[in-house]
Amino acid sequence: MFRQVSRVAVAPRLARSYAIAGQFTGSKGANGKYTVTLIEGDGIGPEIAEAVKQVYSAAQVPIDWEPVDVTPLLIDGKTTLPQPAIDSVNKNLVALKGPLATPVGKGHTSMNLTLRRTFNLFANVRPCKSIVGYKTPYDNVDTVLIRENTEGEYSGIEHTIVPGVVQSIKLITKPASEKVIRYAFEYAKQIGKPHVLVVHKASIMKLSDGLFVNTAREIGKEYPDVKLDFELLDNTALKMTADPTQYNEIVMVMPNLYGDIMSDLASGLIGGLGLTPSGNMGNKVSIFEAVHGSAPDIAGKGLANPTALLLSSCMMLRHMNLSSDADRIEKAVLKTIASGPENRTGDLKGTATTKHFTEEIIKNL
Repeated sequence: MFRQVSRVAVAPRLARSYAIAGQFTGSKGANGKYTVTLIEGDGIGPEIAEAVKQVYSAAQVPIDWEPVDVTPLLIDGKTTLPQPAIDSVNKNLVALKGPLATPVGKGHTSMNLTLRRTFNLFANVRPCKSIVGYKTPYDNVDTVLIRENTEGEYSGIEHTIVPGVVQSIKLITKPASEKVIRYAFEYAKQIGKPHVLVVHKASIMKLSDGLFVNTAREIGKEYPDVKLDFELLDNTALKMTADPTQYNEIVMVMPNLYGDIMSDLASGLIGGLGLTPSGNMGNKVSIFEAVHGSAPDIAGKGLANPTALLLSSCMMLRHMNLSSDADRIEKAVLKTIASGPENRTGDLKGTATTKHFTEEIIKNL
């Protein structure tokens, strides 16, 4: 649902595990705490957000939460955010976001897409790291994918030519490509994986993906200490599912749609989206989020898994130079998951409720 309204007058080197590159320029308040915008989200969002708040309180993290409403507004036919939410994020410079439901084929524009456009969150960073003690079909996975976040097929430029014929335009620009590719190089250096792989389909998309590839070649000359390679998208998908560990020492960077698909594929290698953190980086603002769905079928039943949001919050803390707090929480989360099915939620083949899982994390702090 949306409301119809009328218009009115680079940080130090970090740990490789779930690290994030970028410069946080916020400051503490008079109480010695940072204020972080909290977007709880839809469905299970409020439940997993509550788990994060409880863990942070127990860990005495110097964070004050500022919850905001992001119920979409429709202004002159365009989906936008409520102004108080925009003001909050711009003031605090950092936000933590739960899952937001996206309409399929109708209704307002995706709020996730609206957030990225509003704050120019040009890079989505998705690390996927195997959890010791939780067995999945693949072991020792430690991949990092950086996705261009603002254009490509997700530019939202589409229209009906005649009934039954729709044209959707893929937009690739050099400035946006330069920004995300340069970020990938800086990130690779920072986390100690000085190897960038550009994933593309320039064999078919000769102009659009060709621009992305050629831009990477130009920027690569500025980073002689970082190895640069290129790989076709379908080849990467095949090789990753055959042996993902061959990408462990590589930072992958790719256009928007490819990154959307490949980041979920990588998440599947380590147990699913419920274990995968995510950070969206802008020039000044950064939003960290759980990228899984809102799961309305289990909302309010105490079955939700807050792991992805907790690990995303650890990325946020490292971005804010609160690495010791991030390390404590991350270790407690991973220890809880590894401790056995009685302490894991149902999506991780366990029997624990959200409440029990959260309490075990707090014990393990």
